[in-house]
Amino acid sequence: MAMKFKTRKRLALAVLLIGLPVYIVVAVTLVNMLERPPHLVVELALYIGLGVLWALPLRRLFLGIARPDPDDEDGGGQ
Repeated sequence: MAMKFKTRKRLALAVLLIGLPVYIVVAVTLVNMLERPPHLVVELALYIGLGVLWALPLRRLFLGIARPDPDDEDGGGQ
């Protein structure tokens, strides 16, 4: 069963406001627990990889969130 549009929109907002900051803290903590990479480029690549990694499983959640609500009768969006 598919989620309603408003539910997806609220869940996406919760992920951005709560989940993403928690993920950032966890990612930085894990990288700091590792020994410092030998080169700045390696560390930069690690942070870029972790920055993209969070979005991959949530890609479908964010897809189409900026569009007007298709369930809205008047078609006016919000």
